Amino acid sequence: MRKIQSFVKRSGRLTASQEKGLTELWDDYAIEPQGVLDFAKIFGNNNDVALEIGFGNGDTLVAMAQENPELNYVGIEVYEAGIGRLINSAYIKQLSNLKVMRGDAVEFLNDNIADNSLARFQLFFPDPWHKKKHHKRRIVQQDFLSLLTKKLKIGSICHMATDWQDYAQQMMEMLEANKNFKNTQSAHTYTPRPEFRPLSKFEKRGNKLGHGVWDLIFTNR
Repeated sequence: MRKIQSFVKRSGRLTASQEKGLTELWDDYAIEPQGVLDFAKIFGNNNDVALEIGFGNGDTLVAMAQENPELNYVGIEVYEAGIGRLINSAYIKQLSNLKVMRGDAVEFLNDNIADNSLARFQLFFPDPWHKKKHHKRRIVQQDFLSLLTKKLKIGSICHMATDWQDYAQQMMEMLEANKNFKNTQSAHTYTPRPEFRPLSKFEKRGNKLGHGVWDLIFTNR
């Protein structure tokens, strides 16, 4: 059976700084998974780990890592330009609490991330696959949530955001239907945009055009 991909690999020309992130700085910031990861060894401390899938150009993830040095951040992305940009930015800001993994997040969750090892999960503006026939490609499905809940510690935060209303509704339905997640708001209620989630250029542009954004923050139980 053909595996359904929830992402598209984008290709394009890299800037000099992006290329530097993927070559000269790669060994300092990239995680090359071989078996189950030991985050304490990777980061050199026992701080909680936050995982973000699909960080795009990386600007908001870098900002969060800079503002929360007590947390270790791991970002997973397939977009090479974004990975290179994030690594170069992390180097400029001398961040020691941010690492990157390149590839399929579902494979990493299955093969390389230990159960009960994550304190926070972030999924901001994933590909909405807006055509109805493509909704099966959306990453937020019950099988993904069942995998994710095993990797999260009890009481951990699961934070998602999207600017597609029908995807927000699907996220809400999926999360509330899963017995392992509990809405931090009342039932069927989205979370007001939290100040700790940095605004991306993409979101700022959408705000000017009047586009809505829906945040969902659940805890793992």
